[in-house]
Amino acid sequence: MYKCAMKTPKRIQPLIEDGLVDEVIRQLMSGKEASVYMVRSGTEIRCAKVYKEAAKRSFKQAVQYQEGRKVKNSRRARAMEKGSKFGREQQEEAWQNAEVEALYRLANAGVRVPKPYGCFDGVLLMELITDGEGQVAPRLNDVTMSAEQAVEDHTLVMQDIVRMLCAGIVHGDLSEFNVLVDDYGPVIIDLPQAVDAAANNNAQKMLARDVNNMTTYYGQYAPELLDTKYAKEIWALYEAGELSPESVITGEFEESADDTDIDLVLQEIQAALIEQEERLQRLREADEPDE
Repeated sequence: MYKCAMKTPKRIQPLIEDGLVDEVIRQLMSGKEASVYMVRSGTEIRCAKVYKEAAKRSFKQAVQYQEGRKVKNSRRARAMEKGSKFGREQQEEAWQNAEVEALYRLANAGVRVPKPYGCFDGVLLMELITDGEGQVAPRLNDVTMSAEQAVEDHTLVMQDIVRMLCAGIVHGDLSEFNVLVDDYGPVIIDLPQAVDAAANNNAQKMLARDVNNMTTYYGQYAPELLDTKYAKEIWALYEAGELSPESVITGEFEESADDTDIDLVLQEIQAALIEQEERLQRLREADEPDE
């Protein structure tokens, strides 16, 4: 089916030399954080995600996503904190490894994500998600559906968000642009910004945004979804230690007016702290000489 190969991008050449990839068939997309290619590895057609360097990425608020990520090597941790050249290189490696680690963890937790094959020098090799005819699966934003299908697929996504949270992960950037649709339903992709649910102070806000993004999208086909409160229900169960991958969620949740006001104040405080942290990070990067 895929007979014509393209010129090998420079970043994928080492994978060709190491026998991990046999040829590059074509580019699938170029986004804010990476370019994605269809490649052949032996008899299998796979996907190669080539991460862009930090200076060339347009993804914002990286500090907000990296909070709580653990670095075992103390020298690396100090360098990353200082923002030196070595530190920035280590930060890049940690950013890239976060996705492959999240993919392995989520696949083991039963979340529908592409199967990872490893990350090599800033190139993530993973399963190519296809439709029933073997063509590349479309993104959710390119799919139309009935109200019944929207409710069914929304339920599947909410269940996967619950499984993710039970595995200790919040996607952090989930939307109709980060979900593929194959013959079995939604497949969640793009996880380099995945956050540690227990260690990141922004996890609740990010989970709410993920849930609300998906609900708003499916809600255009099934408006009754717009009245649900899955984010609040899921987080309340999680905080109470009562959330499990088998939890039955309904989208119904009752809250007091006082709780709503407190949540709003906390969100405003968090936003201010994040903005200050990012400003300090930019100052450190500007002041620190390269090592």
